[in-house]
Amino acid sequence: MASDIYTSRSILKYVFIIFSIVIATASIFIIQVLVERLAAEERARMELWADATRELIRTDNPESDLSFVQKVIESNHTIPVVLTDDEGNVLFSRNIDDDEMQNKTTIADFGFKHEPILVDFDDETKQYIYYDDSKLLRQLSYYPVVQIGVIVLFLLLMSLAFYTLQRAEQNKVWVGLSRETAHQLGTPISSLLAWNELLAMRYPDDELLGEMQKDIKRLEAIADRFSKIGSKPELQKIMLDKVLQSAINYMSLRVSNKVTFRYTPVQNVQVKINPDLFGWVIENLCKNAIDAMDGIGEIRFDVTEKPRQVLLDVSDTGKGIAKSKQKTVFLPGYTTKERGWGLGLSLAKRIIKEYHKGKIFVKYSEVGVGTTFRIVLRK
Repeated sequence: MASDIYTSRSILKYVFIIFSIVIATASIFIIQVLVERLAAEERARMELWADATRELIRTDNPESDLSFVQKVIESNHTIPVVLTDDEGNVLFSRNIDDDEMQNKTTIADFGFKHEPILVDFDDETKQYIYYDDSKLLRQLSYYPVVQIGVIVLFLLLMSLAFYTLQRAEQNKVWVGLSRETAHQLGTPISSLLAWNELLAMRYPDDELLGEMQKDIKRLEAIADRFSKIGSKPELQKIMLDKVLQSAINYMSLRVSNKVTFRYTPVQNVQVKINPDLFGWVIENLCKNAIDAMDGIGEIRFDVTEKPRQVLLDVSDTGKGIAKSKQKTVFLPGYTTKERGWGLGLSLAKRIIKEYHKGKIFVKYSEVGVGTTFRIVLRK
């Protein structure tokens, strides 16, 4: 059920992305249509401008009314245009800087963008009109690029906001659940302590009461762990070997002899951790490994010391994790078991990342072979 929830969220995310792409594509298509229409309109205006220029030069009668022709020529206030002779010499220009008027590169650029318009007066006299896009057309051409940038920025901001809200919601749920769990455990633990003391007074020689006392102390430690979620834990320099040995000893007494723990003790390797919370991480990894191995296999611990870091690899010989699930396994609620909340690995990641400023990830996994989780700790 939890995996279905995360699948639905992923589908929703992809639907949102596809919807944004469709909107962007449709918008770009519409803008492109408008650009082509405006370009065709400017081409028509330039051809009309060429006709007006041809008429103005051809008219020899000084009494002819050329006011309309002059109005057509002077009405162009937006389109950069250059009139040249057949040798490329500039005869006239409009809406273009004086420094660029004599620039052959400018004329070549105009000719590359738009086919020059021939203004022929007779068989010997030929002139050419070169023109560029208007400022409005250029701005409209750049608009799709700007729009794509805005959409990408919008998607990034939405993703960041979604991630932030999700993290805040998860934090709130984690803290509330942890503190409520610790609170609910407090009353029965106190009752068990009282009952254990009463039984110890009546049966002082009963060895089983000592074991019961250990389990009650264990429950107290678990409640204390839950109470620390949401508050900043105290970190201390401690020998890593001590914490690992304690967690391994605890787990080895509670599983069958078909599960083998392999660990070569390391000397003088100190890490800055909270022993209770870090021990919880190791126990969760061991429980996860035991479930993956169906109670039969080997769990191995390998420690590598570096100048500023300590690397701890926890490997099992279990079912392995598919590549598509290697990040999903850390999500709250993800589990492959019929029973359980799927909080073990998520809790482990939270403790390592949030409280110890370290890292935990799937270093290696192969279906049918096993999995190795790596923990990176600061010294």
